[in-house]
Amino acid sequence: MKPIPTIVMPLALLAGLAGCAAPATRISTGLQRYGLDAARADCVGGRLQSQLSLGQLQRLGKAAAAYREGDTTPGVLTPSDLIRVATELRDPAIALEVGKAAATCNVLP
Repeated sequence: MKPIPTIVMPLALLAGLAGCAAPATRISTGLQRYGLDAARADCVGGRLQSQLSLGQLQRLGKAAAAYREGDTTPGVLTPSDLIRVATELRDPAIALEVGKAAATCNVLP
């Protein structure tokens, strides 16, 4: 079985939020694995946890996991990847909050 990437925005981690760690911690950890520094990763994680419901976070995680499956550079996460996944969910709140988190936390290119 192929391992699930930890994000497009640790987003793949969000699909399994049954663990002990808070969603913000899981998001931050996943983003750090993709090379984002701890301060910005913590910022994105905290913002998304506070602004999105658990259901929205889970939808985002599932979409991110599916998005990464055929990726030629699975170890690289770009700001464009984050926003693309969020907008494809057709939930304006998710897209808005991911965009705001990326901008507020200086994750934009």
